[in-house]
Amino acid sequence: MEPLDILAVAAHRDDVEQTCGGTLLKMAHLGHRTGILDLTQGEMGTRGSAEDRAREAAEAARILRVSWREALDIPDGRVENTWANRLKVARVVRQTRPRVVILPYWEGRHPDHYTAAKLGYEACFLAGLAKLNVDGVTDAQDSAFSQVASAVASVAAGEAQAPSPALALGPHRPFKIIYATLYHDVRPTFVVDITEHFEARLESLMAYKSQFSDQEAGKEIFPARTEIRARVESMARFYGAFAGVTYAEPFLQKEVGLVEDVTAIPVKSI
Repeated sequence: MEPLDILAVAAHRDDVEQTCGGTLLKMAHLGHRTGILDLTQGEMGTRGSAEDRAREAAEAARILRVSWREALDIPDGRVENTWANRLKVARVVRQTRPRVVILPYWEGRHPDHYTAAKLGYEACFLAGLAKLNVDGVTDAQDSAFSQVASAVASVAAGEAQAPSPALALGPHRPFKIIYATLYHDVRPTFVVDITEHFEARLESLMAYKSQFSDQEAGKEIFPARTEIRARVESMARFYGAFAGVTYAEPFLQKEVGLVEDVTAIPVKSI
């Protein structure tokens, strides 16, 4: 497949729509190829089924103009940073070859969300190891070291080494990893202006009719449908105010930013 410019990784279908959907849509409008990897199928959701979420995710992807979207088979509600799960995500990184990966922030209320952050980071690192076979190793007891040791032993014994289809993908490590922080109260290091794309971002979220419609199941957890726009808009306005725009989505990067021209830094100080 043609490489992606940006890959957003999230625990559940609808997480990306809530945290960075506007950014993905803006990047698509700028000509970038974007993609979404949902780690779970959504089978543990209070509302709807995994099949409902799959249909809704496809419609949301259409609205956000993403070039690629898939969901892994990691159990919903039990996203764990295991060796097998890291390999699953690493294989996707090699397949899609993104320059930028968006992960959830590494703290939060839902264990699936903050675990996805560490799992995604470590998978991105592993994807860049040239000798790592991301296929065929699902046992938590196995390791990259054991794979290399086995290959060395075979060579020493004069055995032929069959080419690995996974290695044919070639190692790949994203240039940049950024974290979508909307699910946690933390000051972002930058925001993305989504003013022109706010309405479509909201539409992508409302595509999840099984989640965001008035119904008895989960009514104490989910806001009423008439309240959703107000909540989404207030958060987008809050982060937009950081940079003097109407609507924005917040992000954090671990690295220190590099500036070539201090006269061209956006966002005024006074």
